[in-house]
Amino acid sequence: MSSGTQSLPPPQLPQLVAEQAYPIPYHDKDTQRLVVVLSNASLETYKAASGRGAGRDEKYSLLNSDEHIGIMRKMGRDISDARPDITHQVRFGVQHDSCPANARIQCLLTLLDSPINKAGRLQIYISTAKGVLIEVNPTVRIPRTFKRFAGLMVQLLHKLSIRSTTSQEKLLRVIKNPISDHLPSNCRKVTLSFDAPTVRVRDYIEAIGPKQSVCVFIGAMAKGADNFADEFKDDSISISQYSLSASVACSKFCHGAEEVWNII
Repeated sequence: MSSGTQSLPPPQLPQLVAEQAYPIPYHDKDTQRLVVVLSNASLETYKAASGRGAGRDEKYSLLNSDEHIGIMRKMGRDISDARPDITHQVRFGVQHDSCPANARIQCLLTLLDSPINKAGRLQIYISTAKGVLIEVNPTVRIPRTFKRFAGLMVQLLHKLSIRSTTSQEKLLRVIKNPISDHLPSNCRKVTLSFDAPTVRVRDYIEAIGPKQSVCVFIGAMAKGADNFADEFKDDSISISQYSLSASVACSKFCHGAEEVWNII
């Protein structure tokens, strides 16, 4: 190196640890955001008694087809009505049970771990098949294992809210229907249908107003008609020529919004 010259400082390394932004305040109905509603979710509690006689204890569990198949048959119900794993854990890109366990990804975690959530531009709601509407705080850490997730959901459905252990903030709470009362004032509501025109998510979001939010209703059930949000929808679109799991649909909408809104 010749005399009098000075080397440039090393480039700044990227920030690898993403920090969660503050959630959008409840009274804020103007900030542009992506809203995801996991609809027709199979979240239902079942009461069982343990022990005998007067000493029997009532115990509640989350109704699911793996543990309660006999009970479901006695009730005359289809076992597909008890699939809470779809809300928590769904198969990546397929619609059948032959997918290996290591190919599973978790639907709620896909949303909560996304850059758009960490940027404070995502809101998540769960609408159960029994008509219960749940608001998910963007800072909540959903349990990775289904057993713990099931216990958390039972507690939520009975107590109506789950608070943080370090503050009074409600991380999960049951709220009043309809969902339209909780959406931004300027919001485009869309449902997904295989029979609708196929569009790229990025193109769809780019085509709406520059300050308009997007609310997408995604089915969280094993099977059934996709008419669960017909009373709210403005549009119905298809986002792929292939059948997609709920988790992949969530991921595609997150990525599309991140690209359009310049969230890296």
